Amino acid sequence: MKLIIQIPCLNEAETLAIALADLPRAVEGFDTVEWLIIDDGSTDNTAEIARQNGVHHVVRHPVNRGLAVGFMSGLDACLSLGADVIVNTDADNQYCGADIPKLTAPVLAHEADIVIGARPIDETEHFSWIKKKLQRLGSWAVRMASKTDVADAPSGFRAMSREAAMRLNVFNAYTYTLETIIQAGQSNLRIVSVPIRTNGDLRPSRLVKSISSYVKRSLVTIFRVFLIYRPLALFFYIGSVFMLAGLVTGTRFIFYYLKDGGEGHVQSVILASLCVTLGMLLYMMGLIGDLIATNRKLLEKVHYRLRSNSTNSSKQS
Repeated sequence: MKLIIQIPCLNEAETLAIALADLPRAVEGFDTVEWLIIDDGSTDNTAEIARQNGVHHVVRHPVNRGLAVGFMSGLDACLSLGADVIVNTDADNQYCGADIPKLTAPVLAHEADIVIGARPIDETEHFSWIKKKLQRLGSWAVRMASKTDVADAPSGFRAMSREAAMRLNVFNAYTYTLETIIQAGQSNLRIVSVPIRTNGDLRPSRLVKSISSYVKRSLVTIFRVFLIYRPLALFFYIGSVFMLAGLVTGTRFIFYYLKDGGEGHVQSVILASLCVTLGMLLYMMGLIGDLIATNRKLLEKVHYRLRSNSTNSSKQS
């Protein structure tokens, strides 16, 4: 059994050595433990620091392509290298490396396909109040979309089986954390959460440059997640709001029409017609989106088979 621990990096020369020193060289249940770094277009000596600290594999992007692309590049490389289990962690040493056996144990026991490390968010001092609330909002939205019980969806500290890694695809260039959980839930993969510890803050977050930017990106990510994976439900709920408004205003006009002929209330008819029309259009968009989502699932199955044949061939060779 081979475990590969991957770390996406962007200009992490100052903190990478600290994060690597915290990683285990041996984990119970595995014959081999290897480290892999994804250098996402770093302009410092991140790759050199990685090699100096015993990293086995370095994947380099010529330019910065984003965290999500780096994550997927790491998965592809790990699969090609014959990993049976893959652990993803961060280069800023946010997560405690000693907790990696907690992540891998459910996978080894065939109790889970993906294991997410749940941080003690309320006790994390460097998280602001609004960031804590947004973390919980994001986790709630992911639970609704994926129909899972993930406690800390934005957590990047996670382990996954080879089978689960081959099924994952990411469309969002900003982050992979939310989308991969929803994909896994839609693919009926088993996901569990385990409590983990966190280390002190070594540097400001690269993803959270400001609260306003974080709020905007989080809301856009959540909306896109529902748009891609639950389009019928999303458009049905929004369309129902307009349909309800149209029915209320239409009923109001009928009331006045029966009372005094409806004189002076023509605006209600116009508003009701507009709301009902928008509601019907949103229902139709939901149906079209659902058909597109079905087609996407078929394409994911094709991609899974191609990836499975490719990585299994490389592992056997």
